Amino acid sequence: MSEVFESYERQYCEASASLARKCTAAAALQGEKLKQKGVEIKSGIDGAEALIRKMDLEARNLQPSVRAGLLAKLREYKSDLNNLKGALKRITSGNAQQGAREELLESGITDTLGVSADQKGRLLRATERQNQTTDRLRDSHRTMLETEDLGVSILHDLHQQRQSLLHAHDTLDNVDNNIGKSRRIIGGMVRRMDRNKWIIGAIITVLVLAILAILYFKFVH
Repeated sequence: MSEVFESYERQYCEASASLARKCTAAAALQGEKLKQKGVEIKSGIDGAEALIRKMDLEARNLQPSVRAGLLAKLREYKSDLNNLKGALKRITSGNAQQGAREELLESGITDTLGVSADQKGRLLRATERQNQTTDRLRDSHRTMLETEDLGVSILHDLHQQRQSLLHAHDTLDNVDNNIGKSRRIIGGMVRRMDRNKWIIGAIITVLVLAILAILYFKFVH
């Protein structure tokens, strides 16, 4: 059932029950007080009729399987409202005597109160459905908050992981830089060692040649 229809239905049942009580109270009044109460009840009936029109429009926009049951309800509500209109007319009729009012108190209003009792049951059911809807919305809101908290926690974990990855990346960059420096240093050392080998070889060659020259001059001369 449409939540909008249920809201209008609950308002109508409350208004109808209130109008029935006002009609009961008005039946015991006379003169100016009765007139004022009649105006008040008439205004309430107009408001109830407006709610019925809204329910009718809402029901006709729903699926046929749902619409049929709601329109049946509306027929009952319209009948209830006609009873209230009849009660108001009998109460405020200029030809009504005290005996007629007493008869109305015992019969007409009794019927109206019986209808109101049925409306009260519908009101309780509508209120219960509305409470269930509210509970579902509350549960959905709680689930949404829990999901939001979980999302925040996941984002926090992802942020920490990102920071760890960035730190590891920086560390790898530093290691790579150090390796590059080490390679350059080792390369320089290897080149110096090669150069030193050639220098030492040259020195040894010169010394050997010098010794051979000395020996040559010594034995020859």
